[in-house]
Amino acid sequence: QVQVVESGGGTVQPGESRRLSCVVSGGLRELWVMGWYRQPPGAQRGFVAAITNVGQTNYARAVEGRFTISRDSAKNTVYLQMNALKPEDTAVYYCKIDDYGTPDRTFWGRGTLVTVSS
Repeated sequence: QVQVVESGGGTVQPGESRRLSCVVSGGLRELWVMGWYRQPPGAQRGFVAAITNVGQTNYARAVEGRFTISRDSAKNTVYLQMNALKPEDTAVYYCKIDDYGTPDRTFWGRGTLVTVSS
């Protein structure tokens, strides 16, 4: 059974940085995509960034140039480095794993809250 656990949330001031981690246990197959999504207060969950098993990355326009997604395969961990944080980045951040095979599988973590406030 694959488990996904996020960490690193907290309260930061505007302009500061924060790094989120997503640890995946239980084993994935050869083709996968790991992504970060976020859900601001009172809003729907939306895409933030993703990385594939071959290292291709993709970002939402709102975070491009400020956020960086990366992976450490040895630690089964995906990171989201968030710089120049803004109040509108306040949200619960979720890690999502799409594990492709027969059948395809999708796993979500429980989320970690990031609050950007002065």
